[in-house]
Amino acid sequence: MRKIFFRALAQLNKVLLPRISRKDLSRLTKFDKAIVAFRYWVTTNSLG
Repeated sequence: MRKIFFRALAQLNKVLLPRISRKDLSRLTKFDKAIVAFRYWVTTNSLG
């Protein structure tokens, strides 16, 4: 159940949230860092 939830959330992230991989990661704003952290958290939980 948990894995299904995180996989669905990962799909929503892919569609709704902006891609930040093309930006310089050392110059991100706090909001952009929060988006990166959230996407990382969702991805690790959907894979595990």
